[in-house]
Amino acid sequence: MKQKIFALGDDFVIRDEAGAERFFVDGKVFSIGAKLSFQDMNGNELCFIKQKLLNWGPTYEIHRNGEVVAVVKKKLFTFFKCQFTVDVPGPDDLVAEGNLTDHEYAFNRASGVAATVSKQWFAWSDTYGVDVREGEDDILILASTVVIDMACHHGHD
Repeated sequence: MKQKIFALGDDFVIRDEAGAERFFVDGKVFSIGAKLSFQDMNGNELCFIKQKLLNWGPTYEIHRNGEVVAVVKKKLFTFFKCQFTVDVPGPDDLVAEGNLTDHEYAFNRASGVAATVSKQWFAWSDTYGVDVREGEDDILILASTVVIDMACHHGHD
């Protein structure tokens, strides 16, 4: 996942392990609260990220086909670490924990690690490696990674 250096708004290109462009995240510039369209490279929207306003702490909804499929929320009262919950329908929620300010963290479920995120140092723009375990929802994990980046580093491009 790589943020564009000269982009108006929060725009990201997401490449696969071979370097091929797979997804584009288009940040809506003139909106109240963060709004992002997560698209394939043909411009088809795969999900939509919307910041919920008037909440305690950063909270974002991830929508697919007009339905909320996850709510990503920063836990406010954690000591010595930062945590986010990814509340999905049913009992299989995710928790992102680790060193989120340095982009070294994992998405965990009760069944184990679903994905890991690691920042690439010495890059001109924010670049992250996201390793998603087979069988996991890669779009949901990637969209949640974008949300965590916005919530932890908003205004620190």
